Amino acid sequence: MSSSFTKKTEDKTLTIGVIGLGYVGLPLVLNYAAKGYKVIGFDIDLAKIEALSAGHSYIKHIDSAPIAEYAGDGRLQVTNDFKRIGEVDAVIICVPTPLSAHREPDLSYIEATLDTIVPHLREGQLVSLESTTYPGTTIEVVQPRIESGGLEVGESIFLVFSPEREDPGNENFAGPVIPKVLGGVTKGCLERGLALYGAIYAKMVPVSSPSVAEFTKLLENIYRAVNIGLVNEMKIVASAMGVDIWEVIDAAKTKPFGFTAFYPGPGLGGHCIPIDPFYLTWKAREYGLHTRFIELAGEINRSIPEYVIEHAAAALNAHKKPVNGSRVLLIGLAYKANVDDMRESPTFELMDLLKERGALVSYHDPHIAKIMPTREHDAWTGLESVKWNQENISSHDCVIIVTSHDACDFGQLAQWSPCIVDTRNAMEGIETSEGQVVKA
Repeated sequence: MSSSFTKKTEDKTLTIGVIGLGYVGLPLVLNYAAKGYKVIGFDIDLAKIEALSAGHSYIKHIDSAPIAEYAGDGRLQVTNDFKRIGEVDAVIICVPTPLSAHREPDLSYIEATLDTIVPHLREGQLVSLESTTYPGTTIEVVQPRIESGGLEVGESIFLVFSPEREDPGNENFAGPVIPKVLGGVTKGCLERGLALYGAIYAKMVPVSSPSVAEFTKLLENIYRAVNIGLVNEMKIVASAMGVDIWEVIDAAKTKPFGFTAFYPGPGLGGHCIPIDPFYLTWKAREYGLHTRFIELAGEINRSIPEYVIEHAAAALNAHKKPVNGSRVLLIGLAYKANVDDMRESPTFELMDLLKERGALVSYHDPHIAKIMPTREHDAWTGLESVKWNQENISSHDCVIIVTSHDACDFGQLAQWSPCIVDTRNAMEGIETSEGQVVKA
């Protein structure tokens, strides 16, 4: 192991650069700064740079106080000047990896980042990719681009893959308490990566290669996607039989072995579960393999928004109202409870489907005041959250609960709305009238 790199890590003179200051990158820079390291955060979004420089957070569950402290004493610097890559000892890349319109991996953010930083890389640096991707990306895509600048991975520069495991809003599992998986291109790469991440993570999980680490991240999310697909299918079957799937799950999870509870919902959301499984599906095709479980789960999960809308239409019909012309309010734009993250939220698809049927659509989310531009749902940009009060809620013909934020008083909703479609079992235990709530 490089004694100088190790010594810098131990005496906290190592300077760390993090590229991409979103839900993964921002917690990372704060964790390193909290340990006394100097961190330079890189982003192309000037609004983020301005906010962090002023000591302000733009992510709900991240407090502004430590940002202000670290920016004030110089531990945290933020910039869009990628020439400063030469100042850091370690570069951690945390940029998006979406799917293309044809559900194929889109590595354009990784590739653009590498093209930008390669001219400024220098000997002795460690580069770590955290962006979720298919097995082989680090060696097949990242390594050749780095070496195109004249440096040799494993000799003059070092390369690892360490997948992010953030769960925004989860106070029980955040950052340093989550074991950190790491794969290096060479032994020297792995040793430097262990030193870098071991400085803040309580437990390191070294694996034999970047491909193993890449596959590990995909398996974690495929496990969730497949089980969510299963429980969503069981929801449809249970509903047809007049059985409450939520009660079934509550009973099943009392078994102390052999069962892990997953819950149905309105569709998949977030930047991982709806996307990551298809990175492996795409890569598997290179080997002539058809990933049937992944694709079947994806087919089921993608069908759920339509299922919800069918139930909403039936609920409106029961009140002698058509979808066309009805005012429909969706509660929750964020993809999960108590966060302000609307990436890949199923709410967008529900809004699109309702609009296609002629409904007048609005939303309420206590954590997202206005819809900012998105790649796939730009038509909704600028729409503002309806304020939570009786006049606003009661003016809608139907309310669909998509996300069960703690800040929403569903007891009030029961008093204000005669037609509620509940995709999250949020109304369980609340007194309602017969036919007022439809589970979907």
